[in-house]
Amino acid sequence: MAVSRINEAGLNVNQFGNRNLIINGAMKVAQRGTSSTGLGAAAGYFTCDRWYINSANTAGRLTMSQDSNGPSGFANCIKLDCTTADTSIASNESLRLIQKFEGQDLQRFAKGTSAAKEFTVSFYVKANAAFTFGCELFDNDNSRQISKTFSTTTDWVRHEITFPADTTGAFADDNALSLQLQFWLHAGSDFTSGTLNSTSWASNTDANRAVGIGSFFSSTSNDFYITGVQLEVGDTATDFEHRSFADELQRCKRYFQIYGNTAYHPFFEAGSYNTTNAVGFYMLDGSMRASPTTSTAGTFQASNYTTSALSSLTNYGYLETDGTAIMIQGSCVGSAGNFGNGLFLRIRANNDTSARMKFDAEL
Repeated sequence: MAVSRINEAGLNVNQFGNRNLIINGAMKVAQRGTSSTGLGAAAGYFTCDRWYINSANTAGRLTMSQDSNGPSGFANCIKLDCTTADTSIASNESLRLIQKFEGQDLQRFAKGTSAAKEFTVSFYVKANAAFTFGCELFDNDNSRQISKTFSTTTDWVRHEITFPADTTGAFADDNALSLQLQFWLHAGSDFTSGTLNSTSWASNTDANRAVGIGSFFSSTSNDFYITGVQLEVGDTATDFEHRSFADELQRCKRYFQIYGNTAYHPFFEAGSYNTTNAVGFYMLDGSMRASPTTSTAGTFQASNYTTSALSSLTNYGYLETDGTAIMIQGSCVGSAGNFGNGLFLRIRANNDTSARMKFDAEL
């Protein structure tokens, strides 16, 4: 539904909901935790949901955190803090902060057609000093890209960057990776030795992707903050689209879900089918993007209320987008020495506040 409003010129314009394709652009949701140290040796999702750190071939290290030092109207931001500098930059080094998109969510851009539309990215950033960094759109379906640079100051500044339409190469209409929004914060000559491809989309040439950027890893004094990230169709940046925490969390759970927070947190119920194994079905909170991979942390307990077993949780093979079967393996503590056949079991944390079940369907 359109909401009527008056702009600064006194004209009545329409403001539409669901403009922002970014998930967790205000950095509200951090299911994995609010801080992660020693990052830089590997890529992954570490703190704020949907924000992927890709650090390659660098000796630089950083702490990534969900920080409360946001600009007016934003309670949270991502903070990157350089903890180990890397001033001898090898040609293949890079550091990028990335959000990835499914192709089926990008059809509004009509990319690859004569009706293709512009992409507008807006975001708030600040740093400990003046830097030049890069903002890139990378089309994974067709290996095409375009980049522009932006500058930081020690104050929060909102940047609005419009990328032109691309009539070449359509996005696939599916749940696979089609587009990446990448913030380039550090790069070697493999990515900086050409000419920045900033005026029109082109087939990817790595040397043209991050030309002219500075290095986040130049000093351990360096900090980088970002929030209010928005990607929308058209040539105009609109006000940031704030969503409720509940809405944002549910969008994040399409890609990642984590459960457990108390010493005896109950996870699910299961039944034993021989002396050492039991199986239970755990329903996910909403459909995930794809069949998830599962992992656990901490220790678990399988209890039939008269005796209990310390157990491992492993995939049973029925991994679906809307639920999964988990195999529980172990032997109970007690005179029986095993589960027994046909027992009703309650799977819970083993007096361990770190016990977690994790389901991952990230792009």
